[in-house]
Amino acid sequence: MLAIQLDATGGPEALRPVDLPRPRAAAGQVVVRAQAIGVSHAETQIRSGALPFPLPLPAVLGAEAVGEVVEVGEGVDGGLLGTVRVGVTGGLGAYAEYVAMPAAMTCPVPEDVTPLEALAGAAPGAIALALLHRARLGGGETVLVEAGTSAVGGHVVAHAKEFGAARVIATAGSPAKLRRALDLGADQAVDHGDPAWPDALPDIDVVFESIGGASARRVLDRLVPGTGRMLFYGMLSGEPAAVTAADLMERGLTVVGCSGPGWAGQVFGTHYPEMLARLGSGRSRASVHGTLPLAEAAEAHRLLESRAATGRVLLVP
Repeated sequence: MLAIQLDATGGPEALRPVDLPRPRAAAGQVVVRAQAIGVSHAETQIRSGALPFPLPLPAVLGAEAVGEVVEVGEGVDGGLLGTVRVGVTGGLGAYAEYVAMPAAMTCPVPEDVTPLEALAGAAPGAIALALLHRARLGGGETVLVEAGTSAVGGHVVAHAKEFGAARVIATAGSPAKLRRALDLGADQAVDHGDPAWPDALPDIDVVFESIGGASARRVLDRLVPGTGRMLFYGMLSGEPAAVTAADLMERGLTVVGCSGPGWAGQVFGTHYPEMLARLGSGRSRASVHGTLPLAEAAEAHRLLESRAATGRVLLVP
């Protein structure tokens, strides 16, 4: 089967098409014939070596796929054969024509939702829902959503007021993305390409922190003392948030780390099917920037790294 293999970390050209044996379904797994595969910014950082990740090389990257179940492992309902399911691998292996995934981490594609829409919306939407639940908005808060047109950030912007936010401020990095953030529901859009952008912020109750690096410390200064909280779930800058315990003690602030096994279990065990149900009912929408052939995975990574994409970039075998 065609797969995209990474032999050593580096630029997009480090991703190369290879012919590998088709995976077999281990106990508790299904194998799908992929119809579409998700590509994420985090995967570009894993590929480059910027994001710490236990990566035994050579490896096939990719965590999201949708497709027809062609094999089930021991302990898996045989009735899943022939059905179309969307799910996650748990880390690696999705950049391929056939993908093995834990059956418990897959869901049926809802009626009136295409497989591509299900794939594009499910995982980032589930993370966004988990973030919004974790934020525990009580109503009336001003929230800041960094990278508010990213795969996850766009869903946070779109649903923040549903969860209780009174005012939503989103950051973006281009005029087109600033307009997109407003279209998604932001009340104000801020250009995070301007080095002084944190200085112009009003008082913030909750920040959904995905940029990381030095700007996180400056955003912290805009949080309301005593009740302000930062939900840290990404580092698009390639660096963790430059925030220390002393910074928090000084003003009585809270930083919540949104990662780890327990977090992932909640995201994919609870909010993943919740987001698929929302897509099916029309309460949420998936955003697809475009598709590329699987063999052009390197080009998909270049597109994401250029910051030009305004929706999910998907690979199609």
